Amino acid sequence: MTSSSLLRAAVCAAICFTTAAHAGIGQRFPSERKVVKDPVTGTELTFLTSTPKGDSKIYPTHPQWTSDGQWVIFRSKRVEGEAMAVNEKTGDIVQVTEGGYTGMLNLARKSMKLYFMRPAAEKDVLQIVEVDLAAVFRDSAAGKMKPAATYQRISGTTPAALGAGGDMALDADEEWAYFRVGKEEAAKHLPAGSKIEEAFGPRKMGAGPNGIARMNVKTGEIRHVVSVGFQIGHIQANLYNPGEIVFCWETGGKSPQRTWTVMADGSGLRPLYPEAPYEWVTHEAVITKDEVAMAIMGHRQIAHEDGRKTGGVAAPGTDVGGANPGQDAAWGNAGTREKPTGLAIVNLRTREMTIAGQTPSGSGLWHVHGSPDGRFAVGDDFSRTLWLIDRKTREMKMLTTGHKTTAADHPHPTFSADGTKIEIQSAMLSEDGKAMNIVVVPVPADWLKRK
Repeated sequence: MTSSSLLRAAVCAAICFTTAAHAGIGQRFPSERKVVKDPVTGTELTFLTSTPKGDSKIYPTHPQWTSDGQWVIFRSKRVEGEAMAVNEKTGDIVQVTEGGYTGMLNLARKSMKLYFMRPAAEKDVLQIVEVDLAAVFRDSAAGKMKPAATYQRISGTTPAALGAGGDMALDADEEWAYFRVGKEEAAKHLPAGSKIEEAFGPRKMGAGPNGIARMNVKTGEIRHVVSVGFQIGHIQANLYNPGEIVFCWETGGKSPQRTWTVMADGSGLRPLYPEAPYEWVTHEAVITKDEVAMAIMGHRQIAHEDGRKTGGVAAPGTDVGGANPGQDAAWGNAGTREKPTGLAIVNLRTREMTIAGQTPSGSGLWHVHGSPDGRFAVGDDFSRTLWLIDRKTREMKMLTTGHKTTAADHPHPTFSADGTKIEIQSAMLSEDGKAMNIVVVPVPADWLKRK
């Protein structure tokens, strides 16, 4: 070993010892980065993690990369209840929270900041916490971490009376954070005569009322946004248009009217995509300043006399069961391929909806996203296969498959801010077929060269 190699090894050992002794924010873990060729498509997949440590990505409704594009933030059980960052080029893994978090991890797009909620000492009280990621990465690399309070700032605290939840979203202006409030608080602001919905579907979810409030992350000021007569889920901010919110009626499956939008001052509340009773709409995600992608499911299957099940439309009243949600009569008559289904994109301004693409059979695309430049869309299906769509030509390309239907969750694809790559979670390398890892999938070079 050369003298320079010995020096680098000594520095690394010193850093690892320091952060391991600290065992908190800034703690470092060895690189697990591997490049694996997909056995079916040949796509080179960059596994940023590759061991069974309880990894999962942030939900597709929220940013995944830090504002400098170098780090991917993810959830992990390497340290129970804490969030991690992995450097896409080096594979270095760094713990970026201390003291736990609840709900959604929110990355700022204009600054190296991370925001999240966590329980305070008082019952039913939540704090919104801001993390200075640039300082964490700098001091962690130098092996000179300071106390956690140096990097984590409490932006504000929600009173217990709000019944606040962890379904949080950071506004595009990076000054306001939106979050869900409970039934009692929501009822105070509900317009007179509003219909209070009951639980819907076999999971007995969806009952209201619920509401959305917002906190100024600079001052801690709290304002009510809106109340509705149903259970709210998947709150997300339009990352390109400050003050615009998209959320859903959450039932755990099919909703009578899934997608909704409202402005931060409470105005403009309306269904984002008014759906018909036969449509199963799900997994909406804001993808550009003016557009939201969503899946319109085509999940009904034909049950044959010999027991086989093939993609198609089930006979009326047929209960086909199966591993994919919604394939039973309890959810109602929805998801039929007798009507248009697939990866739908709705324009927030013109309200026009277009179908970008759909798989030829089976349940169809399930979790969807799109590149911010409007060129591409992406979706996963129930086989855990990832499909890329050219929005101009409608051409579809299988990017990767073999991610194991036994995986703990779906791939949940999310585009990077520059539209050149997609992050997923995958069980391809797991021995138990369940544990997932963080993976980056490139958009093919020939597709990026298209005008």
